[in-house]
Amino acid sequence: MLNKLKKELEKIADANHAKMSQKFFKTRKGEYGGGDTFLGIRVPTQRQIAKSFYKLDLNSIQELLNSKIHEHRSISLVILLNQYKKADEQQKQNIFEFYIKNAKKINNWDLVDSSAPHILGDYLLNKNRDILYQLTKSNNLWEKRIAIISTYTFIKNNEFADTLKISEMLLSDSHDLIHKAVGWMLREIGKRNQKIEEEFLKKYYKQMPRTMLRYAIEKFPEDLRKKYLIGGV
Repeated sequence: MLNKLKKELEKIADANHAKMSQKFFKTRKGEYGGGDTFLGIRVPTQRQIAKSFYKLDLNSIQELLNSKIHEHRSISLVILLNQYKKADEQQKQNIFEFYIKNAKKINNWDLVDSSAPHILGDYLLNKNRDILYQLTKSNNLWEKRIAIISTYTFIKNNEFADTLKISEMLLSDSHDLIHKAVGWMLREIGKRNQKIEEEFLKKYYKQMPRTMLRYAIEKFPEDLRKKYLIGGV
């Protein structure tokens, strides 16, 4: 089944779209996606193909996650998520543990954002969340992004404490992709409870990286947004 999947992907590969994707996802040496290669297959097509290979076993999913080809890893996560949605509690635990074990291989922002809230966030909704704090303390960019983005599920359930704690831990992080992720999650809190977001911002906005702040206040009224940007709150 795995070989059939790979052959199907090779048949619909698009070299022109692959070149555009390699630029968009910063794949040059030294960039965050350095070494990543693309077949040039659009996301809706990947999702459609993943449905046909829903029953792929974990060993095969592991092989796809080990691949340098971005679409292999992307489709493996779509399949994993599809399996998680229909799994019983034990199967969900197995998928959760598999995801944690492979966190460093979920190594681009699109892979993290499309999977972490729906697997880690969902699984941890009613469980101990210490693993997210371990990931936050990691030296690996993707593990840290997984930690903060996973809390999106908590936010949707009006639980903000973990997002705020992890955001505080990541305030001094140097990577732009973490600044954007933290700002995004703070903005999502603000959509549901602006008072809570502002309590956090008033304490930390002057020390926040500029990108983080801009993302966090993007939906604020223009006059309030300007006050934060000039330090006048």
